[in-house]
Amino acid sequence: MNQKKYFFFPGLLICMLIVSCKKTSSEINLPSPKKVVYSHDNTDLDQDIYYDKVLGALAGSAIGDAMGASTEMWHRNEIQLKYGYITGLTPAVRVQSPEGIWDNNLIAGSTTDDTRWKYFMVKYFSRFNGDLTPQNFANFIADYYSSLTKELGDGQSNNDPDILDVRMEKIDWIKEWARVVLAYQKGGAEYQKAMHRFYGGEMSCAGQLYTPMFGLLSQNTPEDAYKIAYDHSLFDLGYAKDISGLVAAMTNTAMYSQSIDSILNTAVFTDPLEYKNSRLVGRISQNILDASRRAVLVARNIEVPDSLIVDESVELKIPQDFPYSNQEWAQQNSVYSFLENEAKAIPFHSGEIWQILITALEFGQGDFEKTMQFIVNYGRDNDTVAAVAGMILGAKDGFSKLPVDLRTEILRVNKEILGIDLESLAREMTENTYHTP
Repeated sequence: MNQKKYFFFPGLLICMLIVSCKKTSSEINLPSPKKVVYSHDNTDLDQDIYYDKVLGALAGSAIGDAMGASTEMWHRNEIQLKYGYITGLTPAVRVQSPEGIWDNNLIAGSTTDDTRWKYFMVKYFSRFNGDLTPQNFANFIADYYSSLTKELGDGQSNNDPDILDVRMEKIDWIKEWARVVLAYQKGGAEYQKAMHRFYGGEMSCAGQLYTPMFGLLSQNTPEDAYKIAYDHSLFDLGYAKDISGLVAAMTNTAMYSQSIDSILNTAVFTDPLEYKNSRLVGRISQNILDASRRAVLVARNIEVPDSLIVDESVELKIPQDFPYSNQEWAQQNSVYSFLENEAKAIPFHSGEIWQILITALEFGQGDFEKTMQFIVNYGRDNDTVAAVAGMILGAKDGFSKLPVDLRTEILRVNKEILGIDLESLAREMTENTYHTP
Protein backbone atom coordinates (compact mmCIF):
# COMPACT_ATOMS: atom_id res chain seq x y z
CA MET A 1 0.00 0.00 0.00
CA ASN A 2 2.71 2.45 0.98
CA GLN A 3 4.84 1.34 -1.96
CA LYS A 4 2.07 2.17 -4.43
CA LYS A 5 1.79 5.66 -2.97
CA TYR A 6 5.52 6.05 -3.28
CA PHE A 7 5.36 5.45 -7.03
CA PHE A 8 2.09 7.33 -7.56
CA PHE A 9 3.12 10.77 -6.30
CA PRO A 10 6.31 11.18 -8.40
CA GLY A 11 4.27 10.24 -11.44
CA LEU A 12 1.67 12.87 -10.56
CA LEU A 13 4.37 15.53 -10.17
CA ILE A 14 5.81 14.68 -13.58
CA CYS A 15 2.37 15.05 -15.18
CA MET A 16 1.89 18.43 -13.49
CA LEU A 17 5.26 19.65 -14.78
CA ILE A 18 4.39 18.56 -18.32
CA VAL A 19 1.05 20.38 -18.18
CA SER A 20 2.66 23.53 -16.76
CA CYS A 21 5.13 23.63 -19.63
CA LYS A 22 2.32 23.87 -22.15
CA LYS A 23 1.16 27.25 -23.39
CA THR A 24 -1.06 28.72 -20.65
CA SER A 25 -1.61 32.27 -21.92
CA SER A 26 -5.25 33.05 -22.60
CA GLU A 27 -6.61 34.88 -25.57
CA ILE A 28 -9.06 36.54 -23.17
CA ASN A 29 -7.74 39.65 -21.42
CA LEU A 30 -10.51 41.34 -19.47
CA PRO A 31 -9.77 45.06 -19.18
CA SER A 32 -9.19 46.70 -15.79
CA PRO A 33 -10.86 50.01 -14.92
CA LYS A 34 -8.84 53.14 -15.37
CA LYS A 35 -7.97 55.34 -12.45
CA VAL A 36 -10.48 58.19 -12.54
CA VAL A 37 -9.86 61.59 -10.95
CA TYR A 38 -12.96 62.97 -9.24
CA SER A 39 -13.43 66.40 -10.75
CA HIS A 40 -15.89 69.09 -11.71
CA ASP A 41 -16.21 71.81 -14.28
CA ASN A 42 -13.33 73.92 -13.01
CA THR A 43 -13.39 76.51 -15.72
CA ASP A 44 -12.05 79.82 -14.49
CA LEU A 45 -14.42 81.67 -12.23
CA ASP A 46 -15.15 85.25 -13.07
CA GLN A 47 -13.01 87.48 -10.85
CA ASP A 48 -15.99 89.00 -9.06
CA ILE A 49 -17.52 85.57 -8.47
CA TYR A 50 -14.20 84.27 -7.19
CA TYR A 51 -13.90 87.17 -4.75
CA ASP A 52 -17.47 86.62 -3.54
CA LYS A 53 -16.81 82.93 -2.94
CA VAL A 54 -13.50 83.49 -1.18
CA LEU A 55 -15.05 86.15 1.04
CA GLY A 56 -17.99 83.82 1.62
CA ALA A 57 -15.61 81.06 2.70
CA LEU A 58 -13.66 83.35 5.04
CA ALA A 59 -16.78 84.95 6.51
CA GLY A 60 -18.64 81.63 6.71
CA SER A 61 -15.75 80.10 8.61
CA ALA A 62 -15.55 83.10 10.95
CA ILE A 63 -19.32 82.93 11.58
CA GLY A 64 -19.02 79.28 12.58
CA ASP A 65 -16.02 80.05 14.76
CA ALA A 66 -17.81 82.95 16.48
CA MET A 67 -21.06 81.02 16.98
CA GLY A 68 -19.15 78.32 18.84
CA ALA A 69 -16.69 80.56 20.67
CA SER A 70 -18.89 81.08 23.72
CA THR A 71 -19.61 77.37 24.26
CA GLU A 72 -16.44 75.68 22.97
CA MET A 73 -15.96 72.26 24.61
CA TRP A 74 -19.34 72.40 26.41
CA HIS A 75 -21.77 69.50 26.62
CA ARG A 76 -25.05 70.10 24.82
CA ASN A 77 -27.02 69.91 28.06
CA GLU A 78 -25.03 72.83 29.46
CA ILE A 79 -25.63 74.81 26.26
CA GLN A 80 -29.38 74.26 26.53
CA LEU A 81 -29.35 75.20 30.21
CA LYS A 82 -27.74 78.60 29.58
CA TYR A 83 -28.75 79.53 26.04
CA GLY A 84 -31.66 77.33 25.07
CA TYR A 85 -31.03 76.83 21.35
CA ILE A 86 -28.36 79.08 19.81
CA THR A 87 -29.39 80.54 16.46
CA GLY A 88 -26.93 83.42 16.13
CA LEU A 89 -23.90 85.10 17.64
CA THR A 90 -23.47 85.17 21.42
CA PRO A 91 -20.88 87.03 23.54
CA ALA A 92 -17.68 85.06 24.16
CA VAL A 93 -17.88 85.20 27.95
CA ARG A 94 -14.75 83.22 28.82
CA VAL A 95 -11.16 83.68 29.92
CA GLN A 96 -8.47 84.35 27.36
CA SER A 97 -6.37 81.45 26.12
CA PRO A 98 -3.81 80.85 23.35
CA GLU A 99 -6.20 78.66 21.34
CA GLY A 100 -9.28 80.67 22.24
CA ILE A 101 -9.95 84.39 22.47
CA TRP A 102 -6.96 86.62 23.22
CA ASP A 103 -8.79 88.78 25.73
CA ASN A 104 -11.32 88.08 28.44
CA ASN A 105 -15.04 88.32 27.67
CA LEU A 106 -15.26 89.57 24.10
CA ILE A 107 -18.43 90.71 22.36
CA ALA A 108 -20.59 88.57 20.08
CA GLY A 109 -18.90 87.93 16.75
CA SER A 110 -15.43 87.49 18.24
CA THR A 111 -13.39 84.58 16.91
CA THR A 112 -10.63 82.22 18.05
CA ASP A 113 -7.55 80.54 16.61
CA ASP A 114 -9.67 78.99 13.85
CA THR A 115 -10.00 82.40 12.20
CA ARG A 116 -6.45 83.45 13.04
CA TRP A 117 -5.25 80.48 11.01
CA LYS A 118 -7.21 81.71 7.98
CA TYR A 119 -5.46 85.10 8.26
CA PHE A 120 -2.14 83.29 8.63
CA MET A 121 -2.73 81.20 5.51
CA VAL A 122 -3.60 84.18 3.31
CA LYS A 123 -0.29 85.75 4.31
CA TYR A 124 1.49 82.48 3.53
CA PHE A 125 -0.15 82.33 0.09
CA SER A 126 0.91 85.90 -0.62
CA ARG A 127 4.52 85.38 0.38
CA PHE A 128 4.99 82.12 -1.54
CA ASN A 129 2.52 82.62 -4.36
CA GLY A 130 3.19 79.86 -6.90
CA ASP A 131 5.67 78.06 -4.64
CA LEU A 132 3.59 76.48 -1.89
CA THR A 133 5.66 73.64 -0.45
CA PRO A 134 5.85 71.95 2.95
CA GLN A 135 9.36 73.35 3.35
CA ASN A 136 8.23 76.91 2.72
CA PHE A 137 5.27 76.42 5.04
CA ALA A 138 7.58 75.24 7.80
CA ASN A 139 9.90 78.18 7.15
CA PHE A 140 6.98 80.60 7.28
CA ILE A 141 5.85 79.35 10.70
CA ALA A 142 9.42 79.25 12.01
CA ASP A 143 10.06 82.81 10.84
CA TYR A 144 6.90 84.04 12.57
CA TYR A 145 7.89 82.32 15.80
CA SER A 146 11.39 83.79 15.57
CA SER A 147 10.00 87.29 15.04
CA LEU A 148 7.91 86.96 18.21
CA THR A 149 10.79 85.74 20.36
CA LYS A 150 13.00 88.59 19.14
CA GLU A 151 10.37 91.10 20.27
CA LEU A 152 10.79 89.87 23.83
CA GLY A 153 14.31 91.23 23.89
CA ASP A 154 13.60 94.72 22.55
CA GLY A 155 13.31 96.25 26.02
CA GLN A 156 9.61 97.13 25.94
CA SER A 157 8.61 93.86 27.57
CA ASN A 158 10.96 94.54 30.48
CA ASN A 159 9.33 97.88 31.22
CA ASP A 160 5.69 96.98 30.61
CA PRO A 161 4.27 93.64 31.83
CA ASP A 162 1.10 94.26 29.79
CA ILE A 163 3.16 94.26 26.59
CA LEU A 164 4.83 91.08 27.82
CA ASP A 165 1.42 89.45 28.35
CA VAL A 166 0.30 90.27 24.80
CA ARG A 167 3.50 88.94 23.27
CA MET A 168 3.54 85.81 25.42
CA GLU A 169 -0.05 85.03 24.39
CA LYS A 170 1.02 85.00 20.74
CA ILE A 171 4.06 82.87 21.52
CA ASP A 172 2.01 80.42 23.55
CA TRP A 173 -0.28 79.97 20.56
CA ILE A 174 2.40 79.24 17.97
CA LYS A 175 5.15 77.58 20.02
CA GLU A 176 3.55 74.11 19.94
CA TRP A 177 3.49 74.33 16.15
CA ALA A 178 6.94 75.91 15.97
CA ARG A 179 8.45 73.01 17.89
CA VAL A 180 7.30 70.66 15.13
CA VAL A 181 8.43 72.78 12.17
CA LEU A 182 11.83 73.49 13.72
CA ALA A 183 12.29 69.74 14.05
CA TYR A 184 10.93 69.27 10.51
CA GLN A 185 13.70 71.53 9.23
CA LYS A 186 16.23 69.21 10.85
CA GLY A 187 14.48 66.10 9.58
CA GLY A 188 14.75 62.48 10.64
CA ALA A 189 14.17 61.36 14.20
CA GLU A 190 13.88 64.89 15.55
CA TYR A 191 10.78 65.53 13.46
CA GLN A 192 9.22 62.21 14.48
CA LYS A 193 9.79 62.94 18.16
CA ALA A 194 8.26 66.41 17.87
CA MET A 195 5.30 65.05 15.91
CA HIS A 196 4.50 62.43 18.48
CA ARG A 197 4.42 64.89 21.37
CA PHE A 198 2.43 67.59 19.53
CA TYR A 199 -0.50 68.45 21.82
CA GLY A 200 0.25 65.45 24.01
CA GLY A 201 0.70 62.98 21.16
CA GLU A 202 -3.04 62.83 20.45
CA MET A 203 -4.42 62.72 16.91
CA SER A 204 -5.62 66.31 17.10
CA CYS A 205 -7.40 68.13 14.31
CA ALA A 206 -4.37 70.31 13.53
CA GLY A 207 -4.58 70.26 9.76
CA GLN A 208 -8.29 71.02 9.58
CA LEU A 209 -7.64 74.44 11.10
CA TYR A 210 -5.92 75.60 7.90
CA THR A 211 -6.05 73.02 5.07
CA PRO A 212 -9.55 74.00 3.81
CA MET A 213 -7.86 77.16 2.57
CA PHE A 214 -6.07 75.17 -0.13
CA GLY A 215 -9.48 74.41 -1.63
CA LEU A 216 -9.88 78.11 -2.45
CA LEU A 217 -6.87 78.22 -4.76
CA SER A 218 -8.04 78.82 -8.32
CA GLN A 219 -8.02 76.14 -11.05
CA ASN A 220 -7.30 73.28 -8.67
CA THR A 221 -9.23 70.04 -8.95
CA PRO A 222 -10.36 68.35 -5.72
CA GLU A 223 -7.44 65.96 -6.09
CA ASP A 224 -4.98 68.85 -6.51
CA ALA A 225 -6.39 70.47 -3.38
CA TYR A 226 -6.15 67.17 -1.51
CA LYS A 227 -2.53 66.58 -2.47
CA ILE A 228 -1.23 70.02 -1.53
CA ALA A 229 -3.21 69.99 1.72
CA TYR A 230 -1.94 66.51 2.55
CA ASP A 231 1.64 67.59 1.93
CA HIS A 232 1.15 70.62 4.21
CA SER A 233 -0.39 68.64 7.06
CA LEU A 234 2.93 68.54 8.92
CA PHE A 235 1.27 68.16 12.31
CA ASP A 236 -1.15 65.30 11.60
CA LEU A 237 -0.86 61.67 12.59
CA GLY A 238 -2.37 58.67 10.83
CA TYR A 239 -5.64 59.09 9.00
CA ALA A 240 -5.85 62.69 10.22
CA LYS A 241 -3.68 63.52 7.19
CA ASP A 242 -6.30 61.96 4.93
CA ILE A 243 -9.02 64.05 6.59
CA SER A 244 -6.96 67.22 6.23
CA GLY A 245 -6.72 66.54 2.52
CA LEU A 246 -10.42 65.80 2.22
CA VAL A 247 -11.64 69.05 3.78
CA ALA A 248 -9.54 70.91 1.21
CA ALA A 249 -10.96 68.80 -1.62
CA MET A 250 -14.52 69.38 -0.41
CA THR A 251 -13.94 73.12 -0.18
CA ASN A 252 -12.65 73.05 -3.75
CA THR A 253 -15.76 71.25 -4.98
CA ALA A 254 -17.89 73.80 -3.12
CA MET A 255 -16.28 76.60 -5.15
CA TYR A 256 -17.86 75.13 -8.29
CA SER A 257 -20.89 73.11 -7.19
CA GLN A 258 -24.15 73.87 -5.36
CA SER A 259 -24.84 70.17 -4.69
CA ILE A 260 -24.23 69.01 -1.13
CA ASP A 261 -24.16 65.43 -2.43
CA SER A 262 -21.32 66.31 -4.81
CA ILE A 263 -19.43 67.96 -1.96
CA LEU A 264 -19.85 64.94 0.31
CA ASN A 265 -19.06 62.48 -2.49
CA THR A 266 -15.77 64.28 -2.98
CA ALA A 267 -14.70 62.59 0.26
CA VAL A 268 -15.51 59.18 -1.24
CA PHE A 269 -13.98 59.44 -4.69
CA THR A 270 -10.91 61.57 -3.92
CA ASP A 271 -8.31 59.09 -2.73
CA PRO A 272 -4.98 59.66 -4.49
CA LEU A 273 -3.05 57.76 -1.81
CA GLU A 274 -5.47 54.82 -2.05
CA TYR A 275 -6.36 54.64 1.63
CA LYS A 276 -9.30 52.48 0.59
CA ASN A 277 -6.88 49.66 -0.22
CA SER A 278 -5.34 49.63 3.27
CA ARG A 279 -5.15 46.02 4.41
CA LEU A 280 -7.63 44.91 7.09
CA VAL A 281 -8.69 48.46 7.98
CA GLY A 282 -9.63 50.14 4.72
CA ARG A 283 -10.28 53.87 4.71
CA ILE A 284 -11.31 55.06 8.17
CA SER A 285 -12.46 58.47 6.96
CA GLN A 286 -14.95 56.84 4.58
CA ASN A 287 -16.10 54.38 7.23
CA ILE A 288 -16.91 57.35 9.46
CA LEU A 289 -18.63 59.14 6.58
CA ASP A 290 -20.81 56.14 5.73
CA ALA A 291 -21.85 55.63 9.35
CA SER A 292 -22.68 59.32 9.79
CA ARG A 293 -24.77 59.58 6.65
CA ARG A 294 -26.65 56.43 7.60
CA ALA A 295 -27.40 57.81 11.07
CA VAL A 296 -28.98 60.88 9.47
CA LEU A 297 -31.01 58.77 7.05
CA VAL A 298 -32.33 56.68 9.95
CA ALA A 299 -33.20 59.83 11.92
CA ARG A 300 -35.17 61.26 9.01
CA ASN A 301 -37.60 58.36 9.30
CA ILE A 302 -38.57 59.32 12.86
CA GLU A 303 -42.18 60.52 12.96
CA VAL A 304 -43.89 61.97 16.02
CA PRO A 305 -47.07 63.94 16.73
CA ASP A 306 -46.53 67.67 16.61
CA SER A 307 -47.99 67.97 20.12
CA LEU A 308 -45.65 65.50 21.80
CA ILE A 309 -42.25 63.96 21.28
CA VAL A 310 -41.76 60.47 22.64
CA ASP A 311 -38.62 58.38 22.38
CA GLU A 312 -38.79 55.01 24.14
CA SER A 313 -41.58 56.38 26.35
CA VAL A 314 -39.41 59.25 27.58
CA GLU A 315 -40.55 62.77 26.70
CA LEU A 316 -37.85 64.86 25.12
CA LYS A 317 -37.56 68.46 26.18
CA ILE A 318 -37.34 70.85 23.24
CA PRO A 319 -34.79 73.63 23.85
CA GLN A 320 -36.07 77.16 24.22
CA ASP A 321 -35.99 79.10 20.93
CA PHE A 322 -35.74 75.95 18.79
CA PRO A 323 -37.03 77.33 15.46
CA TYR A 324 -38.23 74.11 13.82
CA SER A 325 -40.91 71.46 14.38
CA ASN A 326 -41.16 68.92 17.18
CA GLN A 327 -40.44 66.17 14.71
CA GLU A 328 -37.27 67.88 13.55
CA TRP A 329 -36.07 68.11 17.13
CA ALA A 330 -36.70 64.38 17.62
CA GLN A 331 -34.66 63.70 14.50
CA GLN A 332 -31.87 66.04 15.54
CA ASN A 333 -31.77 64.61 19.05
CA SER A 334 -31.46 61.12 17.58
CA VAL A 335 -28.43 62.19 15.56
CA TYR A 336 -26.93 63.87 18.62
CA SER A 337 -27.25 60.56 20.51
CA PHE A 338 -25.42 58.81 17.69
CA LEU A 339 -22.57 61.34 17.86
CA GLU A 340 -22.29 61.00 21.62
CA ASN A 341 -21.91 57.24 21.28
CA GLU A 342 -19.08 57.81 18.82
CA ALA A 343 -17.28 60.53 20.85
CA LYS A 344 -13.52 60.19 21.26
CA ALA A 345 -11.42 60.72 24.38
CA ILE A 346 -10.82 64.37 23.52
CA PRO A 347 -13.21 66.74 21.70
CA PHE A 348 -10.58 67.96 19.22
CA HIS A 349 -9.71 64.48 17.96
CA SER A 350 -9.47 64.67 14.19
CA GLY A 351 -11.82 61.73 13.67
CA GLU A 352 -14.48 63.29 15.90
CA ILE A 353 -14.24 66.67 14.17
CA TRP A 354 -14.65 64.87 10.84
CA GLN A 355 -17.62 62.83 12.06
CA ILE A 356 -19.54 65.83 13.37
CA LEU A 357 -18.70 67.78 10.20
CA ILE A 358 -20.00 65.10 7.84
CA THR A 359 -23.08 64.49 9.97
CA ALA A 360 -23.92 68.20 10.07
CA LEU A 361 -23.46 68.68 6.33
CA GLU A 362 -25.72 65.72 5.64
CA PHE A 363 -28.28 66.83 8.21
CA GLY A 364 -28.33 70.46 7.02
CA GLN A 365 -28.43 69.53 3.31
CA GLY A 366 -26.57 72.70 2.32
CA ASP A 367 -28.58 75.12 4.48
CA PHE A 368 -25.99 77.39 6.09
CA GLU A 369 -27.87 78.41 9.22
CA LYS A 370 -29.35 74.99 9.94
CA THR A 371 -25.93 73.37 9.62
CA MET A 372 -24.23 75.93 11.87
CA GLN A 373 -26.97 75.61 14.48
CA PHE A 374 -26.72 71.82 14.46
CA ILE A 375 -22.98 71.96 15.11
CA VAL A 376 -22.93 74.74 17.68
CA ASN A 377 -25.78 73.32 19.78
CA TYR A 378 -24.17 69.89 19.87
CA GLY A 379 -21.14 71.27 21.69
CA ARG A 380 -17.76 69.57 22.03
CA ASP A 381 -15.18 71.38 19.82
CA ASN A 382 -18.03 73.19 18.10
CA ASP A 383 -16.16 76.30 16.97
CA THR A 384 -13.64 74.26 14.96
CA VAL A 385 -16.27 72.02 13.36
CA ALA A 386 -18.43 75.04 12.53
CA ALA A 387 -15.43 76.90 11.11
CA VAL A 388 -14.68 74.05 8.69
CA ALA A 389 -18.34 73.64 7.73
CA GLY A 390 -18.73 77.40 7.40
CA MET A 391 -15.82 77.58 4.97
CA ILE A 392 -17.25 74.80 2.81
CA LEU A 393 -20.77 76.24 2.74
CA GLY A 394 -19.48 79.80 2.42
CA ALA A 395 -17.49 78.77 -0.64
CA LYS A 396 -20.63 77.12 -2.04
CA ASP A 397 -22.99 80.05 -1.42
CA GLY A 398 -20.66 83.03 -1.70
CA PHE A 399 -20.70 86.00 0.64
CA SER A 400 -23.70 87.55 -1.08
CA LYS A 401 -25.93 84.63 -0.06
CA LEU A 402 -24.86 84.34 3.57
CA PRO A 403 -27.37 85.57 6.19
CA VAL A 404 -27.13 89.38 6.14
CA ASP A 405 -27.13 89.92 9.91
CA LEU A 406 -24.45 87.31 10.52
CA ARG A 407 -22.15 88.34 7.69
CA THR A 408 -22.43 92.06 8.53
CA GLU A 409 -21.62 91.61 12.20
CA ILE A 410 -18.81 89.15 11.61
CA LEU A 411 -17.03 91.57 9.27
CA ARG A 412 -17.43 94.46 11.68
CA VAL A 413 -16.33 92.72 14.88
CA ASN A 414 -13.35 90.96 13.34
CA LYS A 415 -12.12 94.18 11.75
CA GLU A 416 -12.82 96.65 14.56
CA ILE A 417 -12.15 94.46 17.61
CA LEU A 418 -9.74 91.76 16.44
CA GLY A 419 -7.92 93.57 13.66
CA ILE A 420 -8.72 90.88 11.07
CA ASP A 421 -10.16 92.46 7.93
CA LEU A 422 -11.83 89.58 6.09
CA GLU A 423 -12.68 91.70 3.06
CA SER A 424 -9.05 92.76 2.74
CA LEU A 425 -7.94 89.13 2.97
CA ALA A 426 -10.36 88.12 0.22
CA ARG A 427 -9.08 90.94 -1.99
CA GLU A 428 -5.51 89.87 -1.33
CA MET A 429 -6.27 86.31 -2.42
CA THR A 430 -8.11 87.55 -5.49
CA GLU A 431 -5.25 89.86 -6.49
CA ASN A 432 -2.74 87.02 -6.08
CA THR A 433 -4.92 84.77 -8.23
CA TYR A 434 -5.71 87.23 -11.01
CA HIS A 435 -2.47 89.24 -10.73
CA THR A 436 -4.29 92.54 -10.63
CA PRO A 437 -2.19 95.59 -9.71
